[in-house]
Amino acid sequence: QVQLVESGGGLVQAGGSLRLSCAASANIFRLYTMAWYRQAPGKQRELVATISSGGSSNYKDSVKGRFTISRDNAKNTGYLQMNSLKPEDTAVYYCNVHTFVENTATLIEYWGQGTQVTVSS
Repeated sequence: QVQLVESGGGLVQAGGSLRLSCAASANIFRLYTMAWYRQAPGKQRELVATISSGGSSNYKDSVKGRFTISRDNAKNTGYLQMNSLKPEDTAVYYCNVHTFVENTATLIEYWGQGTQVTVSS
């Protein structure tokens, strides 16, 4: 079992920055792909960014060039640096880690409790 604890959310003005952190409870964090999702009121949860165990990253088009996902496996912690924030970035942000059981399609994943990010105009 892996527990994830997010932190770093808050209220910021448009154009500002926040850095979210996701602390994992287990050393196996380094073996998992990490992702950040977000869910705005009345909308479905959407994928924002992912980073593989090897460090390869991918981003939702609307955050490319503004957000940076990273990880520090020695600290079992992942991050999402968010710059040039816009009101439409307002959402609850969730940390996710996942992997597939070797040679199967069985997904193992864990979620954090979420952290609120509010961007005022």
